Amino acid sequence: MSRKAHFLGVNHVALEVGDIEEALEFYGRLFELKLRGRGPRMAFIDAGDQFLALSEGRTQGPDAHRHVGLVVDDREAVRRALEGTEAEILRSVPGGGLDFRDPWGNYWQVVEYRDVQFTKAPEVLAGMGLSRLRKSEKALEELRAKGMAPPE
Repeated sequence: MSRKAHFLGVNHVALEVGDIEEALEFYGRLFELKLRGRGPRMAFIDAGDQFLALSEGRTQGPDAHRHVGLVVDDREAVRRALEGTEAEILRSVPGGGLDFRDPWGNYWQVVEYRDVQFTKAPEVLAGMGLSRLRKSEKALEELRAKGMAPPE
């Protein structure tokens, strides 16, 4: 039997939007954006060692179940920034989940870094200016159970 590859993570997600400039303006209201690059009808937004690719020309209807799970340092800041935008808030629980559809129908689930087992290497966080981020005890317990907790 041949060896199977290990699934290590996601390098990037590509999303279709109606207009690149409108999308950059919309996402720029929600997040601190660092543009990695541009191409014809494309924009690439840095997320440390990962990125989001935006492609102009969405043609399908709004996503129902397919979604992007996004990790942020401050979910409440995203919730506040969504107010008054064209986004459709699907679920908003103070101190809890935040699900929304952007103006082009892309479905987002927003979680806070401290609350999930997703981690960034310390040097990546430092490069992003976020070395102060810490994990909740619950997230650390999940990581410890898998032998992946950072050293104390």
